[in-house]
Amino acid sequence: MIEPSTVVAIADLELIALAQQGDRQAFGELVMRYRERVIGVVYRMCGDIQLAEDAAQEAFVRAWQQLPRYQPRAPFQSWLYRIALNRATDVLRAERETVDVVDLPLVAPGLEPEAAVERSALNEQVRRAVLALPEASRSVLILREYEGLSYKEIAETLDIPLGTVMSRLNYARGRLREWLGPWLEAGL
Repeated sequence: MIEPSTVVAIADLELIALAQQGDRQAFGELVMRYRERVIGVVYRMCGDIQLAEDAAQEAFVRAWQQLPRYQPRAPFQSWLYRIALNRATDVLRAERETVDVVDLPLVAPGLEPEAAVERSALNEQVRRAVLALPEASRSVLILREYEGLSYKEIAETLDIPLGTVMSRLNYARGRLREWLGPWLEAGL
């Protein structure tokens, strides 16, 4: 039996091959498959949904331009995330002084209003703490914790050694524990 991820990878490879031959519709299908994930990665890096959407759009333009050079040694998703993270870094450098954290309360259904406010406050603190991490540590944390990539996939995506992935992830988690400790101890 073929694993579902294998089916997606095969379908991606077919679309990539068509797109490399200039088929814009095939590339459009790849964009549709990965758009939300790419926006999510960039948003978690920069904290501004408008900047994330703009940077993701630019990442897809760059992916289209670089697609003829893509070799399927690494998963397409990893290759695309690398382009998106590079674009997010560029955006952060250009917008460093104007980036605001977007306040999107994440309220779970069925929560009492007080609990919802506390949850929203904790979510905001987590967002701020993640955005405060150095870019290198933040990108590793986002790919692991939000996108669910394996250490090996992160290493391939960022083109860094596996040990560096583990080190950066350990650093990021430690800083988050340090910064968020008072919030977590308060029972929020």
